[in-house]
Amino acid sequence: MLPRLFIPFVLRAGVFDLPAAAARHAQVLRLRAGENLLLFDGAGGEWLARLDNPQQVEVLEHRAIERETGPRIHLAMGMPANERMDGLVEKATELGVASIQPLITQRSVLRLSGERAQKRVQHWQGIATAACEQCGRNRLPHIAPIRKLADWLGDLPSATARFLLSPQAESTALLPVLPEGHHAYILSGPEGGLSDDEEALARAAGFTPATLGPRVLRADTAPLAALLLLTSETHPLHHDERS
Repeated sequence: MLPRLFIPFVLRAGVFDLPAAAARHAQVLRLRAGENLLLFDGAGGEWLARLDNPQQVEVLEHRAIERETGPRIHLAMGMPANERMDGLVEKATELGVASIQPLITQRSVLRLSGERAQKRVQHWQGIATAACEQCGRNRLPHIAPIRKLADWLGDLPSATARFLLSPQAESTALLPVLPEGHHAYILSGPEGGLSDDEEALARAAGFTPATLGPRVLRADTAPLAALLLLTSETHPLHHDERS
């Protein structure tokens, strides 16, 4: 697979200077003048390009390749500790998540607001971008601004499937496999889970309690397991979208 770089503006054929972040990434990858690479702008598809020099590329042709498969899954979670949230964003991006909503809940370990919250969201968006460069996705998942759980529940769009990951769910309340094109929201708690009051709020907002089996998974494991289960019939692990 050719090296991939994200370019934060609309691409077209021609010669242009690489943005600073992309130029640094090209240096890290030890790309040399004359080598081919792939560029993507996050809106779908990718461009074949050639590196002219460390700061400049020539964009050659567009490839209308779509690697988004299955339903559109949106993760909302009470934020776990810093390093675990970083890893969760990275792995969820690799598994095809459409968006991630960091939430402040009663038991959240990580609590951010103001400028610190904005910087952390930018940091997570950078992690998602790097994961897309690595895994071959051409569409970036959106990392939403940090919100309080109750505020977020009040603004959800209607007519979407909603699942609450809860150890209190009935043992038979397993997550279904969703068909391609459908949207679904997964709500998961931080370390210690959501409080009883928060689970009641989620159920009142239309979330169906669901279980991932008999074992209690960590806060940074449960959302990833749910994401994979919901997309298991259409996920690239089962269907090679590059064929």
